[in-house]
Amino acid sequence: MFKTLVTMSLAVSIAAGTFGVALGEDKAPVKIGWAAWSDAEFVTKLAAKLINDKLGHEVELVQTDIAPLYQGVSRGDLDAMMMAWLPETHADYFAKVKDKVTTLGTVYDGARLGWVVPKYVPEDAIASIDDLKKDDVKEKLKGRIEGIDPGAGLTRLSEQALKDYELDSYKLQISSEAGMLTTVDRAVRKEQWFVATSWSPHWMFGKYELRYIDDPKDALGKAERVNVLARKGFETDNPEVAGFLSRMKLPIGDLEAAMFNAQETSYEKAVDKYIADHPDQISAWLAKDGG
Repeated sequence: MFKTLVTMSLAVSIAAGTFGVALGEDKAPVKIGWAAWSDAEFVTKLAAKLINDKLGHEVELVQTDIAPLYQGVSRGDLDAMMMAWLPETHADYFAKVKDKVTTLGTVYDGARLGWVVPKYVPEDAIASIDDLKKDDVKEKLKGRIEGIDPGAGLTRLSEQALKDYELDSYKLQISSEAGMLTTVDRAVRKEQWFVATSWSPHWMFGKYELRYIDDPKDALGKAERVNVLARKGFETDNPEVAGFLSRMKLPIGDLEAAMFNAQETSYEKAVDKYIADHPDQISAWLAKDGG
């Protein structure tokens, strides 16, 4: 159960939440930061639930943008974050803090970034980013690429992709994940053409029939891993939780299914279902010897 906390500040004022109730005055809350992306929300709330219920530690969830997350962990304002996309997506952010944080583990790998179109768009019309230069395609797309928040690594790489592919007549519509998804939903209902920035894992692939278009220049990177970062000293201060986070790893297919379930129900219900459906996996994460 979440309850509202007083707004706190990292690099900017942010909203904070507490997962569960205090389980002992002698234990400082474990502060985990996350940005409002659906994959990050699920894995963070799953970890918080298990830390709270199984390890007996209060968890404070801090939601903010990606740059303040890296800054917060590096300064020790946050204990951990579970959404470091590497080696490319968050390369700039990680480079600034790599000597001030500890990598606990990889929560999932095989992640990717890219641009997607609905499957009703013929592949002979749009198969790759290069095809966006076609006059008839540009007209259909109204010179727009649907984007997400300005601080996202995907946004930075997409801006570079526009330059690499010389798509000068296109504009990246910087918005948010929610804004991009609203546009996608509206377009799909009307069977309109669109290109949207996206990533896997994401529940949108369970709801809509989408396909990635080729990126022959690799402007948007290749396969990524998503790491758990912690502040320096966290492993010593809280070895039980640090060990748990280091062992927490989700197959990407399981994660996408859980994210889609969260959209159909709620994140809290999806977390409960995941725990109930994966007892052996959860036991391995919680086992102090990792076995």
